[in-house]
Amino acid sequence: LLKEPLRLNSPNLNFFSQVGLLSGIGLIVGTVIGSGIFVSPKAVLANVGAVGPCLVIWAACGVLATLGAFCFAELGTMITKSGGDYSYLMEAFGPIPAYLFSWASLMVTMPSSFAIICLSFAEYTAAPFYPGCDPPTIVIKCLAAAALFTITLVNALSVKWASYIQNFFAAAKMVIVIIIIVSGIVLLAQGNTKNFNNSFDGPPLSVGTISLAFYNGLWAYSGWNQLNYITEELKNPNRNLPLCIGIGIPLVTVCYVLINISYFTVMTSTELLQSPAVAVTYGDRVLYPASWIVPLFVAFSAIGSANGTCFTASRLPYVAGREGHVLKVLSYINIKRLTPVPAIIFYGAIAMLYIIPGDINTLINYFSFTVWIFYGLTVLGLIVMRFTRKDLERPIRVPLIIPILVLFVSIVLVLAPIITAPELPYLYCVLFIISGLVFYVLFIHFKFSWAQKISKPITMHLQMLLEVVPPEDVPE
Repeated sequence: LLKEPLRLNSPNLNFFSQVGLLSGIGLIVGTVIGSGIFVSPKAVLANVGAVGPCLVIWAACGVLATLGAFCFAELGTMITKSGGDYSYLMEAFGPIPAYLFSWASLMVTMPSSFAIICLSFAEYTAAPFYPGCDPPTIVIKCLAAAALFTITLVNALSVKWASYIQNFFAAAKMVIVIIIIVSGIVLLAQGNTKNFNNSFDGPPLSVGTISLAFYNGLWAYSGWNQLNYITEELKNPNRNLPLCIGIGIPLVTVCYVLINISYFTVMTSTELLQSPAVAVTYGDRVLYPASWIVPLFVAFSAIGSANGTCFTASRLPYVAGREGHVLKVLSYINIKRLTPVPAIIFYGAIAMLYIIPGDINTLINYFSFTVWIFYGLTVLGLIVMRFTRKDLERPIRVPLIIPILVLFVSIVLVLAPIITAPELPYLYCVLFIISGLVFYVLFIHFKFSWAQKISKPITMHLQMLLEVVPPEDVPE
């Protein structure tokens, strides 16, 4: 397999087609549920200001994630290359949009996602030691940096250990989700419904505040766009992939709504907004004296999500490096450990930079703003290829109204915060994405000799230092 570019439709991969419907649903639920549901409730509520709109936003985010996943399912079965959005943009619009996606992903979205999850872990780890107040910022940053360094090191050293960690913490996060949902249902049955009275009485809503609420809600659904990666591993994918999406993401949506309802059975809106860690406050009021279970398992969930983010981070550098769109060394593999060490170290270093100045809510806003630019562009590519690439086989074909609706929502999500409450950081995000064109012109399009003289010594030095080689040079 290492002697040729890895493609999901390779005949050598047929033995992986062992994932049935139930396993596919479990994979979706395990991928999407992470640290977001324990971090985002405060930010969603802060933007909409009332319980009713908050629950509506959580349900609407699930609907949007489901529709987006159906669009990506069509793309994934139509263009069976690894790389996700990168490959779809390359097919629909050519190398420049694909390169800008890889540039933004490598430098902004993926490292910031890694940093957000590690900061979430740090908040829930520190919260029990600072009851009634927010933990010091320096403690949060140090814990997040330690978690990030540890996860990066484990993934660089051993694929097997990274897999063990992923399996253990995937089970742990389902335990805490079930505990919160079941205890919340019990509290509702006992009549704890006073916080739901006049639940839609709140401040007036605007398109801008709703968009920011969506940003934070959709962060908890991160992973919906990765579902098409299981296409070649599914038994009968043309039937099971739509069923996995249609069952899996609504199941996650129900879990998220029920978790938020559970929070409101013991906390008013004001108390939830003042809580340093929502799930910890919930555990203190409901599970005492076993309240330590909540922060422990939430921290496990965050670590699992961070490990999964780091574990899958090498896919895009591998494809982009193969196309010559990033330093080729990022697609190299350590010859002894068979891990993508350069890509993992790169992600860890960039994520560490995001931990130093940023806070979770700010990072989520700018992460969501950036990523929805490319989600919208990718769905636009799906619409365009309906007319320009009619020759492509489409085992899954969604009604055209679905990608049009997702594209419209993505445009609103990107433009609304800029129009209603313009901030310079949004402009910085756009300028940073566009600045990738400078590197594209220098290193890829014209391949100026002086630019090549800069990149080649870097690649050669890293190759010797990290003992890495291109995948095709790894001995069998």
